[in-house]
Amino acid sequence: MRILILFLTVILAATAQNKKLLVVSVDGLDNRYLADRDKLGLKIPNMRRLIKEGQWAQGVVGVVPTVTWPSHTTIISGVDPTVHGIVGNKRPKSEGGDYYWDASLLKAKTLLDAMKAAGRTTAAVTWPVTVNAPVTYNLPEYFEGRRGGDMDTRAIESKSVPVDLVTRIAAMYPSFPQHWMEDRTRTLATLYLLKTVKPDLILVHLVNLDAEAHDNGPFTREANAMVEHIDDLIGQMLAAMPVGYSFVLTSDHGFELVTKEINLMAEAKARGVVGVRTDGSIAIAQTPAAAELLKELRATGKYGLGREIAKDELARFSSTLTKAAAVYDSAPGYLFDAAPTGKELPKAKEGGSHGHWPMRYRSVYVAWEPGISVKQTPEISIKDIAGKMANILGLDFTPGAK
Repeated sequence: MRILILFLTVILAATAQNKKLLVVSVDGLDNRYLADRDKLGLKIPNMRRLIKEGQWAQGVVGVVPTVTWPSHTTIISGVDPTVHGIVGNKRPKSEGGDYYWDASLLKAKTLLDAMKAAGRTTAAVTWPVTVNAPVTYNLPEYFEGRRGGDMDTRAIESKSVPVDLVTRIAAMYPSFPQHWMEDRTRTLATLYLLKTVKPDLILVHLVNLDAEAHDNGPFTREANAMVEHIDDLIGQMLAAMPVGYSFVLTSDHGFELVTKEINLMAEAKARGVVGVRTDGSIAIAQTPAAAELLKELRATGKYGLGREIAKDELARFSSTLTKAAAVYDSAPGYLFDAAPTGKELPKAKEGGSHGHWPMRYRSVYVAWEPGISVKQTPEISIKDIAGKMANILGLDFTPGAK
């Protein structure tokens, strides 16, 4: 009996080691693109297949702030930004204000750490906070120049692991080393990984939808066309996936249309009130006087202030914001911080934005793997995704600080 138990343990361990996973995060893929796919008339056969054959969460509630770098780090760590340490896309001005490029800045364990500890191989394609991360094949999110969602390939190459990874991919796909790395070439890198080294975990960050939605707004002709383009890229990845791989489609945050921009901090300064600040599309009153001003401005209906967020909801998402005198989400169509004064700009500089309170919108989680029970699951938190992916991989992972 003891020998049989030992044999089964070895078999189960080997089976777990053989589980592989491709994760594609589409930056800015609001869950409404999937939920309203028929209403929007979207031609997305591959995403429709994933929904039909996999498990699709009714929505994913984000973390504060609902922006790219903190959210992607939560996806692979399972903890809030206040725990993992990536609290914005860029570091505070007191720390130089640069992007959170390097994995040494992480204060929490990630799936990449757990995979390395288990002796398993990994890959990342422009995933945030992965410079010097424990990744076997790495094209980290790093750029010296940028054009929307496109990033300069040579800058990424300077941080790649192995050092000749771009050259290796170019040998299979000669068009890969173009000046800008965009979603098409990110897909070529993924196809190379699937067809050659076949890592146990591949993390892919597609960025062009986010850029399109910022420029033109979500659910517009342009954004919808980009979703359809990305669906085609996903189809290429699915077709190249070897037997034994599972697939997860996810995203970091939703998106909102922007028609008006206003600077509340400039308005507060003009009125001699201190203690008003904005973070993305959230307005924060740090003092009672600031809270009274925001209440007054909201009553006019002219300053883009939406609902006041309840204290219990603040505690759920951000322990630091519970100390504020008042916190407001922006009203529909409004973006804070962009205008030079408290007056509303005649025309918004962006067509769409994010950074809203997490309950404002939902992102995406769809899992597809051999033998999975097909169903739509209840709404989840973005913090749940790391554990779900660890289960697919058969990986021992407990979220928490390092």
